[in-house]
Amino acid sequence: MTALPEPASGAPCYHCGLPIPDGIKLDVVIGAQSRAMCCEGCRAVAKAIVANGLEAYYQNRDAMPESPREARPEILDSLALYDQAEFQKAFVKALNEHEQEASLVLEGITCAACVWLNEQHVAQVPGVLAVEVNYTTRRARVRWDNRRVALSQILKAIADIGYRAHPFDPARQEAVAQKERRAMLWRLAVSGLGMMQVMMYAYPTYVASDGELTPDVEVLLRWSSLMLTLPVILYACGPFFRNAWRDIKLRRVGMDTPVALGIGAAFVASLWATVVNQGHVYYDSINMFVFFLLGGRYLELLARQKALRATEELGRLAPAFADRLLADNADEATERILVTALRVGDRVLVKPGTQVPADGCVIAGQTSIDESLLTGESVPVTKAAGSLVTGGSLNIESPITVRVEQVGDETRLSAILKLMERGALEKPVAVTTADRVASWFLWGLLLLAAVTAAVWWWLDPVRALPVTVAVLVVSCPCALSLATPVALTIATGRLAREGLLVTRGHAVETLAQVTDVVFDKTGTLTTGVMKLERIVALAALDESLCLQLAASLEQTSSHPLAQALVRSCDLSRLTVSDESHETGGGIEATIDGRRLRIGHLAYVAKLVGDVPLPDHVETSSVATTLFLGQQGSWLARFDISDALRPDAFAAINALKALGCSVSLLSGDDPLVAQAIARQLGISDAAGRETPQTKLARVAALQAAGRVVCMVGDGINDAPVLAHAQVSVAMGEGTELARTQADCILLGQHLQVLPAAIRLARSARKTIRENLWWAIIYNAIALPVAMCGFLTPWLAGVGMSFSSLWVVLNSLRLQRVKIRD
Repeated sequence: MTALPEPASGAPCYHCGLPIPDGIKLDVVIGAQSRAMCCEGCRAVAKAIVANGLEAYYQNRDAMPESPREARPEILDSLALYDQAEFQKAFVKALNEHEQEASLVLEGITCAACVWLNEQHVAQVPGVLAVEVNYTTRRARVRWDNRRVALSQILKAIADIGYRAHPFDPARQEAVAQKERRAMLWRLAVSGLGMMQVMMYAYPTYVASDGELTPDVEVLLRWSSLMLTLPVILYACGPFFRNAWRDIKLRRVGMDTPVALGIGAAFVASLWATVVNQGHVYYDSINMFVFFLLGGRYLELLARQKALRATEELGRLAPAFADRLLADNADEATERILVTALRVGDRVLVKPGTQVPADGCVIAGQTSIDESLLTGESVPVTKAAGSLVTGGSLNIESPITVRVEQVGDETRLSAILKLMERGALEKPVAVTTADRVASWFLWGLLLLAAVTAAVWWWLDPVRALPVTVAVLVVSCPCALSLATPVALTIATGRLAREGLLVTRGHAVETLAQVTDVVFDKTGTLTTGVMKLERIVALAALDESLCLQLAASLEQTSSHPLAQALVRSCDLSRLTVSDESHETGGGIEATIDGRRLRIGHLAYVAKLVGDVPLPDHVETSSVATTLFLGQQGSWLARFDISDALRPDAFAAINALKALGCSVSLLSGDDPLVAQAIARQLGISDAAGRETPQTKLARVAALQAAGRVVCMVGDGINDAPVLAHAQVSVAMGEGTELARTQADCILLGQHLQVLPAAIRLARSARKTIRENLWWAIIYNAIALPVAMCGFLTPWLAGVGMSFSSLWVVLNSLRLQRVKIRD
């Protein structure tokens, strides 16, 4: 068989024409030749084109598509390409048998009204169960019933109202962002050139005395200004008019509607005055207004994209390729494969300067690993044989061999990205309220503009148009809509860099209001790395058999106490049957016909009966104690110790300094809980707490008007984590705890918690400043414009500055001091 020609080195993507990112080596055979692709999305589309016998599309097209998202022949729309399972793998997940959810990126979003329009329009499509759009990230999450509607129909509904949606892909998203910046910069350049030239032609009319300008010269200057203004109107102002026309067709009002009305009215009046050679022209005001407005929006775009980079960096951590060691190869030769092709048990070579491709265990070599983007820990961590490594972390010093243990959606990075996406798409109440107020404000603005036009037409018809235009453009509902989401996005990104992952939209708002912080003990205030200190046999069994029985009972449990027993036992596990768990109590099961219980004293005592403990057995105040027993007999006692986290004391003091009350609720022995509380200076501590009693205590605090932050890590903490106003799960904790929590502490340091509360309070202060600025600005600017004291171009400067001030004020959160 003849080998296929390799794709040309350095060639752009054959499908969409975009540059191929470094390290991406994807191809599709088209026309008996291997063609290079830039991403899995293009590859899937190209495969579908070939599979459906439509290769002629590539031969017949005479240019690349206008944009990557349009890189497919129209006929494929009828084939429902987006409905193919192969294409949906990367961005669609099944929630149950008939319910699916997709993560999309929307293009064309310019304001909060666009977000509202998409949510309302798509939600009306039969079969769509939920749709949420984040203004700052342009990300959308759509859930639908695949029995009633297909994804292609949802995408068509979005396209019908003038927007475009495509699957989220980090590389493609960066390309789209670059294109957006480039297009905005070109429009800004055109408007700037037009402004300079038109102002040059307008200058003589301002400084010339009566009779200095002859009529023919004045006509020439007007027509020259018109010619220079046309490119600004037709190209630079294109998005304003398109968005306004779309909103008008849908009988809605968007942020660009008053802008388009103002520009359009001034231009039409100027055009008429030029043609009939009577009246005033406003070409200079139009060009200056457009330039300043586009300049403000361009700076706002740069600031918004900068704010998003902190949260998008995690999406680019996962490498595309891995060096897999060939099996049964003495010289340790490797093959380069896609990370998506890795399987559990594969051995991979991770070279210095490259990223770990998947979660796994080091089996050879020693190095330092940089996990800063994943955990917020700035100091590299030493890894040797037996150490666990996380996919996406960076190998710094030496090559290591890693055995893959988690791949795909099971990796820690994948779980973090999903939780981040959930947090980005959930709308806080403050954002929803601001959007609603901005919508009402727009309708009020149009009403005020109409009243202003009528009054000035009666007072001075010559000034009616410029005053009305100034009223339309000076107001700034954008500032109202941007005030909250931009600040929250920046705060969320800053927290991610610090090591606290926000997974719920309301978390930052609520953290700013926290009055009480409630901690679990094991794995939260302590390291969670439990160590068996002592075994006391209480019957005729020897200690090794007692440990074997205990480890066999606990072998399926993920609790740190259980794992300490399992790790300490070198003997084989015994067969366990009829196993049952009691959360917060322990485990009961049958081994060799013997019914056994292991757990806390009260739980085991229910099986043992009225038999008292031997006199020499006491509960310890320095270690957690578990008991093993059977009906009528105590068998053994196990003392398990756990070290406090190094910064736990400092973190508790910092929380107190912020005015927060601190409590400890532990499922451990009350004496142990009290001993830990005394070491940390916590006055309110309780032990032997079940999930129900923890929930009751937190509910009592809430009933007293307190705002509670719950910090925990185990399955028994999941109910109270879900019930608290805001909750934090430890990154090493159980999956259930992480999914129920509002935030996840990725690193080892508890001092991130007081830092997060400080940042949240700074964010709340910034949001209030933004809202007050927007309210005061509009309260002053609108009356001034209605009274005729502002020209249209000066109104444009004010509007642009207002929006930009909100963004720049929010960006200060990236530098605010949040640690002592």
